[in-house]
Amino acid sequence: MSNTLRLAIAQLNPHAGQIEANLVKLRRARAEAAALGADLLVSPEFSIAGYPPEDLVKKPAFVAACEAAVAQLAAETADGGPGMIVGGPWRDGERLYNAAFVLDGGKILARRAKHELPNYGVFDEKRLFDAGPAPGPVAFRGFRLGVMVCEDWWLPAVSETLAESGAEMLLSINGSPYEADKQGVRLTLAVARVVESGLPFVFAAMVGGQDELVFDGASFVLNADRSLALQMPYFAEAITLTEWHRDGGVLRCAPQAPPEEPARLALIYRAMMLGLADYVNKNGFPGVVLGLSGGIDSALSAAVAVDALGAARVRAVMLPSPYTSAESLEDAAACARLLGIRYETIPITPAMDAFAEALAPAFAGQAADITEENIQSRARGLILMALSNKFGDMVLTTGNKSEMSVGYATLYGDMCGGYSVLKDVYKTTVFALAEWRNAQTLGGLGPVMPRRVIDKPPSAELKPGQTDQDSLPPYAVLDGILEGLVEGERSIEAMVAAGFERATVLRVWRLLDRAEYKRRQAPPGVKITARAFGRDRRYPITNGFTGLLR
Repeated sequence: MSNTLRLAIAQLNPHAGQIEANLVKLRRARAEAAALGADLLVSPEFSIAGYPPEDLVKKPAFVAACEAAVAQLAAETADGGPGMIVGGPWRDGERLYNAAFVLDGGKILARRAKHELPNYGVFDEKRLFDAGPAPGPVAFRGFRLGVMVCEDWWLPAVSETLAESGAEMLLSINGSPYEADKQGVRLTLAVARVVESGLPFVFAAMVGGQDELVFDGASFVLNADRSLALQMPYFAEAITLTEWHRDGGVLRCAPQAPPEEPARLALIYRAMMLGLADYVNKNGFPGVVLGLSGGIDSALSAAVAVDALGAARVRAVMLPSPYTSAESLEDAAACARLLGIRYETIPITPAMDAFAEALAPAFAGQAADITEENIQSRARGLILMALSNKFGDMVLTTGNKSEMSVGYATLYGDMCGGYSVLKDVYKTTVFALAEWRNAQTLGGLGPVMPRRVIDKPPSAELKPGQTDQDSLPPYAVLDGILEGLVEGERSIEAMVAAGFERATVLRVWRLLDRAEYKRRQAPPGVKITARAFGRDRRYPITNGFTGLLR
């Protein structure tokens, strides 16, 4: 019996529903693993189908196609090359599982169904899958592998069962979505599983964007002494060979030098890039078009788009009104020059005049108010959508989480579009990301916006002299309150106790609740925080709860 196992971890980016393309990707990964001398190739959760599959698994034809693809891969392992662990659906009678398939010797050697089904945050697996039994180890070429599927290792029961039944390592295939600071949580929990079981641990992760979710990869290995033996890159496909030796009955992974840990802002920015790139590319858009206003949100969105897609695939449009300042015109043009993107100006004054004339009889005797401001925003949205329809580019919206939280956005106006990279990014983080990006050189591109874009007071410029802070608390205060109410689900009293003014907290609470109907109609955007709007946070639109203690 060999005491050496060469295990290759394939950190892959599957395409949801593209089973044939995923099959090709898995074959290529196996060929690369064979060239490296691997005995076993491990791929991520649902690697044959993309994750999360959502209601695709309710289609019998989809499940059958996935199972047929896994059977093809299994047959190909008869060539004596590496075995494989592949993730996908498994129908067993009336039950449907999220499973790991162990393939070797021309057959499906073993199946392991996910035991712990997550049903919180972005997950609703109890709606889709049956829970599998607590798994035992899989015998593979003289080794006893404790194969798990993602959530199985976040709780102690499965790893304890595997350890008690003779597993020599814990090996988890994962579709674990990115959120800021999550890798530290993963490592902490992995250490706990290692300590409890006394076994080394392999975290084999997915990478890529899938609608709102981004998977950051960052696969890793911990030895039984809790030391980090391997750290794979963030936000990039990779295949890495690990070598394991059995010494005194204990498997140990030969350590590899870890790469430098990226800064927090760098990881957030790369998540935004990958989320946008995969959304655009996997959905077949030729590029993106966005309104470039001279403000920080559109400047940062344009920079992410260029870094993700390349300057040739980004089209920027300045849509000035009579209230657009000379500074904004200058700053938008300067951003476009720094980014090297196509830039044009389409004034909205004629559209404003046309709407004013058409509505004059209906609005007779009424003073101008926010209605006329919203018409400006909607005129811009109409023009951008017209460009999208004519040329095929997707409209990239530029609103941030602070605005989306309190409804400081116009339906069918600046909310109009196909995707948003700032949807889950608070305004204070927008400023930090702009500073960070301007200090970097990515793809040969240095600063992406003039200093004035970062320094000047944010403004929608829908009336003379307007700034965001005319109608909102300072962003440092607003974002602090929002983080407590949204991410923390804290009460009004708790926020007041934390030092925020009661009247301001009450106002933000009301704005947050009243804007739910807008958020339901917003485009998808990259999940960055622990509680993104949409899949993470689902509140009724019709909601009479005030948050006040009685």
